[in-house]
Amino acid sequence: MTGPNPLREIALTRDGFVATVEMRRPPHNFFDLKLIAEIADAFEELDADPSVRAIVLAAEGKSFCAGADFAKRMEAGDVAGGTRGSAGKHVYKEAIRLFRTKKPIVAAVEGAAVGGGLGLALVADFRVTCSEARFTANFTRLGYHPGFGLTVTLPRLVGPQKAALLFYTSRRIPGEEAVRIGLADLLVPLAEVRSAAAALALEIAQSSPLGIAATRETLRRGLADRVEAATERELVEQDWLRRTDDFTEGVRAMAARRLPNFRGG
Repeated sequence: MTGPNPLREIALTRDGFVATVEMRRPPHNFFDLKLIAEIADAFEELDADPSVRAIVLAAEGKSFCAGADFAKRMEAGDVAGGTRGSAGKHVYKEAIRLFRTKKPIVAAVEGAAVGGGLGLALVADFRVTCSEARFTANFTRLGYHPGFGLTVTLPRLVGPQKAALLFYTSRRIPGEEAVRIGLADLLVPLAEVRSAAAALALEIAQSSPLGIAATRETLRRGLADRVEAATERELVEQDWLRRTDDFTEGVRAMAARRLPNFRGG
């Protein structure tokens, strides 16, 4: 096994045919442009390495990824950061790079996958999880619009009706329900999530690499393009919602762990 690369936001290790990309922003692994860009850089590096046939995406800390840290941005007076004014370097532009990589990915979801963090988990081909994990597309509870391509990727996995229910309610679902509805693929004890994800990645890697690449291309044909188009729509809606009083109230309510008092303005 090779040691981790000296990357600031992630660690990259290789073990035979399987590489692991680990987010290292504990406890909650909130993402921003820098983190998503580093993950994309790592995936593209692994795409170019013929000795790697499958990737595990994991996270250090309590959460897999709790999405964007809106509460911190609001405290800093930068809640509007990353809007269309910087669209050329927007986090969603970097996210498209994740969808365009070619090696199969298994996400090890040990904790919460929230908002855009759920979007990141859905970049992967498969998700291994546990009872303690929580999955939530909590955008509407923030007075916001779904992002990170979830308007494409979530219905693709669970169907449009269940996706609408998850979007409209912002409900959190545990690992068992995630597996039941097709949002995740394998449920194991918390202590075994990493090893089970690595075992699944190795099982994939033991198949023909050319056959896997061709099959994956067929199954995911057009997905990155659909996600890219969806993020353009998502950004339009997020831009105006970010300027509303309801969004401010949603973020404050989330930080205070209370129900928001939305007024529709």
